[in-house]
Amino acid sequence: MKNAQTLMALSNIYELYKTMERDHTMLSFKGVVTPDLLTSVLQIMESKLNHVEKSNKTKKKVYNVLVECLQNLYHHNEDIHGKDEGISFLFSKSALLMISKNDDHYEVKTGNYILKENTKNLQGKLDNINELSKDELRELYKATLNDGKVSSKGTAGLGMIDIARKSGNKLEYSFLPVDKKYDFFCLNVKIN
Repeated sequence: MKNAQTLMALSNIYELYKTMERDHTMLSFKGVVTPDLLTSVLQIMESKLNHVEKSNKTKKKVYNVLVECLQNLYHHNEDIHGKDEGISFLFSKSALLMISKNDDHYEVKTGNYILKENTKNLQGKLDNINELSKDELRELYKATLNDGKVSSKGTAGLGMIDIARKSGNKLEYSFLPVDKKYDFFCLNVKIN
């Protein structure tokens, strides 16, 4: 006979499954974002999109937003635990990615750790992006591209601008406090 703790753990698996079904989750991942993972996720989603989406334009938008979101997770996820604290690499740079399809839109959801000291700057950028029209986003993208500045992480700051442009929607986000040093950055991108 199974003990109560085992039964609870098993029922949690089913609850998670039901939640993912209710939310129409196509793909869900939690872990370290590596170059190999990027390739695998993109191949899986390309195949799934070819089966469920008739519009080539929508497929392209979803795929392009997914590429940008994965690159953001790869380049900007903070290593929340140092190696000195005995946390294995498998859990030290863990991020979350979920892709779902609803009746009239897709959603790409990401979550990753961010240093509190970077939260205010990112929030300002996201608020600025959300205030811009389609034409203003295009101009900001061009200006940022022409600026040529590259961050310490090797990026030019185009990712969120490009996500907003390609999705055609405002970026939904929040920063959840984790501890004194880190927040957890949640991003939801709707694509229709």
